[in-house]
Amino acid sequence: MPDPIRPLIAGNWKMNGLKASTSEFDAMVAGAGSVIGQADLLVCPPATLLAGFAEKTRGILPADQKALALGAQDCHPEPSGAHTGDISAEMLADSGASFVIVGHSERRADHGETDVLVRSKVEAAWRAGLIAIVCIGESQSQRDSGQTLDVCGGQLDGSLPDGATAANLVVAYEPVWAIGTGRTPTAQDVEKVHRFIRDKLISRVNEEGARIRILYGGSVKPSNAQELMAVANVNGALIGGASLKAADFLAIAAGCP
Repeated sequence: MPDPIRPLIAGNWKMNGLKASTSEFDAMVAGAGSVIGQADLLVCPPATLLAGFAEKTRGILPADQKALALGAQDCHPEPSGAHTGDISAEMLADSGASFVIVGHSERRADHGETDVLVRSKVEAAWRAGLIAIVCIGESQSQRDSGQTLDVCGGQLDGSLPDGATAANLVVAYEPVWAIGTGRTPTAQDVEKVHRFIRDKLISRVNEEGARIRILYGGSVKPSNAQELMAVANVNGALIGGASLKAADFLAIAAGCP
C-alpha cells in the first residue's frame, strides 16, 4: 500500500498583486504553521513580487519553509537569449521559485500555446530544478459534446516529456468553463476525470504515476474545498481568486483531509 499523497494547495495570483499585497503574503507565512498537518502551501505571485516574497521566507523555520513554497506562473523554454519580455526557468529559480505553472488555459487561449510548447517549458523547468505544474482542461463546448476525457488525455500526452516523477511533476485539472465563473463540476465528475488522469499517469510512468499529485482547479473556495479535497485522486487544489486573501487560502488548506 503506497504512502498517502500529501496535498498541495497552490495559489495562482495571475496578474494581480502590487507591493501593497505583501501584507496578505505575510499573513500566509504567519498562518502556514497552523495548516502544516493538512497540506503543503504554494504561492505563485506575479514575477515582480517573487524575489521579495522569497526574501521574506528566508528567516522562518525550515519546517515552515517546506510548508510554504514559492512558484512562478510561466517560463520561456530557453535558459537565456534574445527573448524580450520573457523569463527563463533559471531566472525564476534564481529569484526563489521552486515550482512553475505551465500550460494554464489562459496561456493556451490568450497566447496560443500548444502542447508542444508546453512540453518544452516542462523540460525547461526540470533543467532549472523546478517542479512543473502542468495544467489541462476542457472548454464548455468540449464538455457539452462529451470530449472531456479525450481533450484532457490529449493535452496530457502532448504536454508531458519523458522522465516525469512525483518529485518533478504536478498535474492540475482545471475545467476551463469553471475558472473564475463560480461554477464547479460535481464531485462525481471530478472523480471521473481525476481517475482517468491517474490511470494515464500510471500507464505512462508505471508505479511513479501513482504518487504524482493531481490538483483540481476551478472556482475552489472555502465553502466547497472540503468536499472537493475528499474526492479520490484529488491531491490538492490550484486556486485563483481565493488565493489572494490569506484567510481564504488558509481555510482551504485547513479543509484538506
